[in-house]
Formats: sequence, structure tokens, C-alpha cells
Amino acid sequence: MIKEREQQINNILGVADVILSVLSFVAAYLIRDIFFEPPISGGNEYLIIALLIIPTWFILIKSVHMAELHRTKTYSMIMASYLRVVVVGMGIIFLSVFLFKLHNISRMVILSFGVINFISLVAVRISVYRILKYFRVKGYNSRNVIVIADESSEDFIERILSNKEWGYICKYIITNSSYLYKKYKDTISVHPERINLRNLIDIDVVDEVIYCKNDINQSNLQSIIHDCQEVGVVFRMQSQLFSKSNTKTHLNHFDDTPFITFDNTPSDHFALKVKNTFSITAAFLILLIWSPVMLMIALGIKLTSPGPVMFKQKRVGLRGRTFYMYKFRTMVVNAEELKASLMELNEADGPVFKIKKDPRITAIGRFLRKSGLDELPQFINVLKGDMSLVGPRPPVPDEVKQYERWQLRRLSMKPGITCTWQIKPNRNDISFEDWMKMDLHYIDNWSNKLDLVLFFKTIKTVFKGSGS
Repeated sequence: MIKEREQQINNILGVADVILSVLSFVAAYLIRDIFFEPPISGGNEYLIIALLIIPTWFILIKSVHMAELHRTKTYSMIMASYLRVVVVGMGIIFLSVFLFKLHNISRMVILSFGVINFISLVAVRISVYRILKYFRVKGYNSRNVIVIADESSEDFIERILSNKEWGYICKYIITNSSYLYKKYKDTISVHPERINLRNLIDIDVVDEVIYCKNDINQSNLQSIIHDCQEVGVVFRMQSQLFSKSNTKTHLNHFDDTPFITFDNTPSDHFALKVKNTFSITAAFLILLIWSPVMLMIALGIKLTSPGPVMFKQKRVGLRGRTFYMYKFRTMVVNAEELKASLMELNEADGPVFKIKKDPRITAIGRFLRKSGLDELPQFINVLKGDMSLVGPRPPVPDEVKQYERWQLRRLSMKPGITCTWQIKPNRNDISFEDWMKMDLHYIDNWSNKLDLVLFFKTIKTVFKGSGS
């Protein structure tokens, strides 16, 4: 249901469940071997079962959506899902024992494994849920929503407000109901339906718009969906008959209330988990391997130019969230102050500022930019969750202010260190509009295969020394 910040946690939980299952089998084996007679024989057969558990449990856990974090999932739902995993998994193990004639496998070990596995999976997942709920109540990892409501929506609004552990913050209510206005005006910003929804989305960080009205005006609804999809904001509505939309639709639930989600950004949760896992793993390994080089670069910057080694700049990330992006400093310390006096030399169109022979760049900075080594600290941003390895490059806030509305949709996916246009040999000559279109084409056609292609092409570009 939630795709962005929770992806890192989802990746960890999915892998942890499989590891925990293997450890449960090892525990069952040791209990039988240490505390009961006669001693266990046929160790290789037990190894086969342990190896079988890895892919089997991975597929089963994914099939019941327990490799995903659902904010409104109850403890009973967690127990029911894991019970299905263990029962079906045990059946597969018993079938494998029969088909492959693994005569040395103890039924006591398998049954003990089932009990230990179920208890450990449920206990760990509920503990994680309780920890995450605690942090959501404190305001961390929250989702900002606008609710378009009538009086029939009161129950849903109350559930959002009362279940702070879900992590949903109702920023605005749009309604013509005087009852809802009087009830919520002191705690939530309530607006009449004549309000311009686009303005609310543009002036604030909004993750989702939720339509909860019983009556549906088709033209009005299509306008709302368009306003959301234009900038990559998720739109949800209570599941009713609706006209066809050119966006992807998904059936989801908030607690027990069904909604249809309209979304034109990547929504394959499992594929996005793979993307995030790959990004985090690769970022960690790259920082580890390249740390000696980074220390040498830092020393070189310090010895050749006064000022800090690192340069941090406010950038705009997912749906308008701001963060500080790190790079090795390649310019003089007062580069930002000098920018105003150099505006007339700008060679890029649109809101982007770029000069081929920028006088603010230091001698070592020119080498770092040419080689792409100045980008290495951005892998820290990947570990922090602000960025991904591949994705649209994060713009500065002043650029975003000058975007046309359709260009804002490039902010609907987590920004990356590299992207489609960055591997082009003539990337400095690409027009701003073509740059935007290439980013949107990446979002609309995203896959992990595409990410891998762009990642390895970027490595090739770096070694050829065709950086900026």
C-alpha cells in the first residue's frame, strides 16, 4: 500500500522472515538431536530441507503479502497469513520427503519446526509493527492526505484521526457539509468544494488524495484524478463503479474500507523492493570499496582550495520533499554568491543554470567533474533513503518553482544518482524540455532491467571520462 520510505523496511522484513525460518529449522534440529534419543543421522538430507525452505518460504511469504508493510493490518491478520505460510510450507516439505525418499528426516523435527517457525515469525513481525506504530504516532514516516468528503465519510475520517499508528496525517478536508466543517474546523484545515485542489497540492507536501463521497460527479472526479496524476500524487476513492481512466488502478483497503487507487507511477511493490535492496547494497559496497579514494580526494581538496571538503545543497526529492544532497566540493567557497553575476552567461534553457567553462570550478574540481568522482558522496544519500541509484536527478528548489505543471511529475519517483539523459554523449546539449520528457519516459517505462542497463552504462561513461 505504501511504496516509498517503507521499502527499505520491507526489504529487511522479507529477508529476515526467510532467515528466521531457516534458523527455526536449525533450532528444531538441535532440540531433537540434543534432548532426544536416538541421535539424528542423515545430515545431508536435513541440509536439503534447509535449502528447500529458502525459496519455498520466500514465495509463500510474498504470496500472502507479508513481505510488505500494511499500516492498517491487524495482529489477527498477521497470524492468519503466517499460519497459511507454515501450513502450506510444511505440506511441501512432507511431500518432498516422500517424493525424494528422505527416510532419515524426523517427523518430530518437521513438526517442531512448524511450531517454532510460526511463533517466531508472528512474534518478530508483531514486535516490528509495534515499534513502527510507536514511531508513526510520534510523526515519523507519515503520509499527508487530502480527504474529499461528505457526511457519510465521518467514520473514515475518525479512523484516520484515531489510528495515529497508521501514519496518515489528514492535512485538508474538502467538503460542502456544514456538519463536517463545524466538527473539524478547529483541528484540520477544512475547505469548501469550490476550492482549487491543484493549489492545495502545489502549496503543500501531499502524498495522496482520498475521495470518500457517496455521490460521484463524473466530470468533477475526472478533473480531480487529472490534477493528481499530472504531478504524480496518488488518488484513491471508495470502491464504486467508475469510468475508465488511463492510469493504473489497484484495489486496496484502509482497515476494512475498500478503495480503488489511481496511480501513474511504478506500483509493482516487489520490483520496487528489489530496486531499493539493490540500491542500498550497491551504495554500501561502493562506499566501502572506494573509501580510500574518497579520503585521497578529500585530502586533495583540502590542500588545493580553502573551505570545506564536502558541498551540501538543498534539493527537491520525492513529491516535493527537500533534503541535502552531498558532493565533493568542486567550486570556490562563494560559488552561490557568484552565480547571480554569471547568469547572463548561462548556456542552458529552462530554469537550469550551466556554463561549459564555469570560472567558479577549481582545478581539482574540473578533474572530479570530468571523472564523475565528485558524485561519490551521493551514495550516502542513497543509504539515508533520500535517493536511489537510478532515477531522475534531484533539482534545486529554484528550478522547481519554474516548472510547468506537467514537469512536476518527475518528482513522483525517488531521485537518483544517474538517469537516462546523464549517459548521453551530448548530455550538455540536451534541451530542458527533452530532459524532462526523458525523465517522464523513464518513470512510465521503469523496470529493474532498465535500472541495471542505466547503471552499467553509467559505469562505462565514468570510465570513459565523459562526465560533466
